[in-house]
Amino acid sequence: MSDRTGLREADNGHAADHAYRLIREQILSGQRSAGEWLREGELAESIGVSRTPVREALRRLTAEGLVRHERNRGVQVQAWSIHDLDEIFSLRSVLEPWGCRLAATTGTVDVAALDALAHRMDEVAPDGRPTDVDQLTELNNQFHRMILEASDNSRLAGVVSSVIQMPLVWRTFSHYSPEALRRSLAHHHELVAALTAADPDWAESVMRSHVRAAWHSIRPGHDM
Repeated sequence: MSDRTGLREADNGHAADHAYRLIREQILSGQRSAGEWLREGELAESIGVSRTPVREALRRLTAEGLVRHERNRGVQVQAWSIHDLDEIFSLRSVLEPWGCRLAATTGTVDVAALDALAHRMDEVAPDGRPTDVDQLTELNNQFHRMILEASDNSRLAGVVSSVIQMPLVWRTFSHYSPEALRRSLAHHHELVAALTAADPDWAESVMRSHVRAAWHSIRPGHDM
């Protein structure tokens, strides 16, 4: 293989990574809606790359389950049913409470940082009415990720991340009523209290209630 060929392949690899990250973020943020057809040419033009890296990016996204390939038609953003989301939240209700229980026993959780995030979410959603859903979602993700990372289980955070990213397509918090969101935000403060007390039973119980309440909050308004 010549040096020039190697450089070209490296450039294509970087372009494919860039296209993959951008398209993936568009899907997870809801910018690309469920059922939308993704055309290679349009994507390549909007991203500023050739079709080859876009094709590789779509292959990776297909493997992740974020898009589906239909022969002779193309690639479509995956649509998820109520049953799919029920499975996802059922997995969350097992994995996250366990991770929270572990975090309560390791002594590595940064409760001050969690407390700051909880208060920041209160500010972004005064009286349960979010002023910036995207920011609230990102703060919430940070909060949950910090707890999982404190579990000292190196694989758990990655497994949970792969499970929970699908519901984020529908911007979970945008489906909450003010009452439901106030309850969710209150759970964050109780989680901080349970982790501060290093009480694994309390922490696990609150996280399980938090996840199940989230599912019941968004399900009535779920619209595919």
